[in-house]
Amino acid sequence: MNPLEKLIAQEIAEHGPISFACFMERALYHPAYGYYTRPGKKIGRQGDYYTSAHVSSLFGQAVARQLIEMGTILGWDGLALVEYGAGEGFLARDILATLAQEMAAVPEGLPYYICEKSPSMRERQGSLLEPFLPQVRWLDDLAEINEGKPFKGIIFSNELVDAFPVHRVKLVEGELKEIYVDYRDGKLVEALGPLSDPRLGEYFPFLGFELQEGQEAEINLLALDWLAHIGRYLSCGFVLTIDYGYEVKELASPVRFAGTVMCYRQHRADAEALEDVGMKDITSHVNFTALMKYGEQHGLQTVGFTNQMKFLAGLGIGRALEDPSLNPWERQKMALALKELLMPDRMGERFRVLIQQKGLPGVPELLGLKGFALG
Repeated sequence: MNPLEKLIAQEIAEHGPISFACFMERALYHPAYGYYTRPGKKIGRQGDYYTSAHVSSLFGQAVARQLIEMGTILGWDGLALVEYGAGEGFLARDILATLAQEMAAVPEGLPYYICEKSPSMRERQGSLLEPFLPQVRWLDDLAEINEGKPFKGIIFSNELVDAFPVHRVKLVEGELKEIYVDYRDGKLVEALGPLSDPRLGEYFPFLGFELQEGQEAEINLLALDWLAHIGRYLSCGFVLTIDYGYEVKELASPVRFAGTVMCYRQHRADAEALEDVGMKDITSHVNFTALMKYGEQHGLQTVGFTNQMKFLAGLGIGRALEDPSLNPWERQKMALALKELLMPDRMGERFRVLIQQKGLPGVPELLGLKGFALG
């Protein structure tokens, strides 16, 4: 057993089985041994997985165009741009570079907030984003933006919610049980028990969906808390969430009968979350129906929901190929990147885009929701 597995086993020995959400939090965010907090490259060719921002700077440029349109609708005066969980900072770098080129539309020095609690991630982001300091400001919490008062802003994220620790449940003889993590015979194992939070039992009925007998699923209570937090501090603005996932009927369909928890290490996927703890990423697909329906409870109205292909197409990402200054090698490299970002069998369909708004009259028309042809 590695040091983190020993710590978890000791915790279980002292206090009993822990929820999978508690286990996942330890595995990903333990201060010394968690996947995201320990040293080492996580993203890119030499890491464990890619994000769209690593595929091409075209992704960040397109997202920036959507942010500019949103900022124009809201008005730039007093506006806060907030990226949640900026990873190694590649998306922030490409957005900031694009904003700097659009000074006719964007005020110079517009504050760019990054909500990031991990000291190691802040350090990596700071190194990459040094050219944009002091425009970039780091936060632990949204409350820091306007002295604890609500603010006007655009809050956005890319592959954030899938990394929130989730509870796992299973329908057994018509009763919803929670899947815990226990320690037996020298290893971490699954164990069924009563629900640790009453909200777990309310989750699927609220979404209008019933699990089948024996079916397992994830419930992301932290995502609901995150939405409530945003709803508390956002007085007027947009929330842009890009992640892989589905609406509830797709997410909990029979083809995903055992849920969607997956682990990634050196670009290989497995479903063995209780092995090599802290050494690989653990994720689950995002339930976008939950984000939409629970968001409404906190004043976040759905503007639109689409896939990444249509979102980027609506923002004109394909027009980059029309640049006459590109040489053949550059054009081929760009075409391959666009294929990865847009094609349905790559990131184009797997990743979804949810845009919500608060405090705006009517439903604004946004370029990213038009889904025009790639050119």
